[in-house]
Amino acid sequence: MLTRVKTAVAGFMGGIMTGGSSGGAGNSSSDLPLKFPYMRPEFLGLSADEIECSADHIARPILILKETRRLPWATGYAEVINAGKSALNEDQACCEVVVARRRPMSYCPPSTPSKTPTAKRRNSLPNGEFYMSTFHLQESEGLVFHYWALFDGHAGSGAAVVASRLLQHHIACQLQAVIEILRNLHSPPPTMLGEEPDSSPYLQGNPPGPHRALTRAASLRGAAGAPSSPSSTPPPPRFYMEKKVQHESLVIGAIENAFKEMDAQLEREKQVYSISGGCTALTVVYLLGKLYVGNAGDSRAIIIRSNEIVSMSTEFTPESERQRLQFLGYMQPQLLGNEFTHLEFPRRVQRKEVGKRMLYRDFTMNGWAYKTVEDEDLKFPLIYGEGKKARVLATIGVTRGLGDHDLKVHDSNIYIKPFLSCIPEVRVYNLTQHEHGTDDVMVMGTDGLWDVLTNEEVTEAVSTFLSNCDPDDLHRYTMAAQDLVMRARGVLRDRGWRITNERLGSGDDISVFIIPLMYGNRQP
Repeated sequence: MLTRVKTAVAGFMGGIMTGGSSGGAGNSSSDLPLKFPYMRPEFLGLSADEIECSADHIARPILILKETRRLPWATGYAEVINAGKSALNEDQACCEVVVARRRPMSYCPPSTPSKTPTAKRRNSLPNGEFYMSTFHLQESEGLVFHYWALFDGHAGSGAAVVASRLLQHHIACQLQAVIEILRNLHSPPPTMLGEEPDSSPYLQGNPPGPHRALTRAASLRGAAGAPSSPSSTPPPPRFYMEKKVQHESLVIGAIENAFKEMDAQLEREKQVYSISGGCTALTVVYLLGKLYVGNAGDSRAIIIRSNEIVSMSTEFTPESERQRLQFLGYMQPQLLGNEFTHLEFPRRVQRKEVGKRMLYRDFTMNGWAYKTVEDEDLKFPLIYGEGKKARVLATIGVTRGLGDHDLKVHDSNIYIKPFLSCIPEVRVYNLTQHEHGTDDVMVMGTDGLWDVLTNEEVTEAVSTFLSNCDPDDLHRYTMAAQDLVMRARGVLRDRGWRITNERLGSGDDISVFIIPLMYGNRQP
């Protein structure tokens, strides 16, 4: 087992190289067709030759938008390929304006909805004309939401390519069932669809109509149901508590279910299409004055407002989700294949230490304690390593994302997927509660950015760059994204890519959105 695990990470990295060279198609020997061909984000407008030229691991050119107003809200975008980790750029990005139409949930197609009327894309409307057209679309067709997303692929780019094309449509489908409820913000969501929110006579509070509590005068007159009434009609049941659900919770639930549907579609369609690997997913949905940030993986989003940082996501790694993973291993030990232990130790346990007392912790613990080492503790830990080197089952360094249904521990039949969750954490930012200036932005980036730059360094870089630009220049956000990617990539020196203070630059794929928030305050 030890020899097997020692080669697991190397084997996984080798799988990345192999998967990446297949054009997002998985194994080159696969006879299955591609779901979607490999490409760079559609909004970049690159030709096939330009895509090929961008895959230069030596020069690593930074790609930016060709047109200033190509994306809604004058959003800036920049990306760069890795330094040789994989043949292709395994990051993907999407930025669209989507219409969720009034349709029943059963209308949502199980496969590619790109050519159906379920969602209509508006990714090239001029900024000046967009606000009025959005208002009319909301009134006549359903709900319009803005959508930004970053996907970081591993073991191939196939899952990231598919998710970048389809996840927004799954979100639109999930929103269809609650369109009318979301449009009526003055009434709470009904517990049961088809019923008025306050139609139950037994809710705690002020029951409506004839069911409200009897007055003392009515009781004295012998009204039906009163204690002194000769009527045999039983009194109404006791009032019961009912949880209050906010409208934004329906949007959060729609995003969560959309991630689950996207993951299920990837698993289903791997039987008929060649879809390699898995991917993390970071999405932002703007709907009815609020930003909903959904994250499954180790990408990150922050808001920079008046030079202050508002964190909008959490990275999901073996260390941050240690207790969830250990609990799963404890409850379902068969998933560990008799090769791993769910317990964590400060280092590998050696056979000569059996019978001695050693520090450990399990899923119930944040701290550490001592236990007597047993033979069972000689198994390889479920979670091993620290920081970016931490791995689940000695294989993968992220614990949430899409895909990876076929991923196994190297040279074994132990599947990784049961330990990976496709459920995002969704955070909400109410744009209407703040007035945003031209330098107030949201920064979305894959881990290639955050591995080498802190939140503070990114904030300083973006704020300084924007403050030196003309506030009326809409191209400033693209240039700020380009500057940020350049800072994270660094400059090629004799000892590799270097950033400030001779620190190592990022050798990973890097993708960055910079979204100006002032446009959210201008929406009707």
